[in-house]
Amino acid sequence: MDEASEGLFALKPVTFRYKQEFDPSHKLSFGLIAEEVAKVSADLVSNDKDGKPQTVRYEAVNAMLLNEFLKEHRKNEQQEATIAYLQKQIEALTATVQKVSAQLELSGRTPRTVLNNQ
Repeated sequence: MDEASEGLFALKPVTFRYKQEFDPSHKLSFGLIAEEVAKVSADLVSNDKDGKPQTVRYEAVNAMLLNEFLKEHRKNEQQEATIAYLQKQIEALTATVQKVSAQLELSGRTPRTVLNNQ
């Protein structure tokens, strides 16, 4: 699937109510508009006999969502490993700075700035 699922980012979820004849309770529904989905990916819709988008193939959308989730999960794992590595580096650098600071204090010297007036 690789990058095919990136088309999902162009989809716009909507709220809607089915017509009373199809859903007497007239509950609020959540989903996608088949015509808009077809513009993004024709493979994500089922067409009527005239070839017009009729319904969204949500099972295909779900598979694409899973693909995007897995890609993000792998990226997150890599970022966590990088953060752990950087934290160790920061700890090592902090220890080095503290060691050098302690050595400077023990030597009793304070660094001086020399002004060169030529």
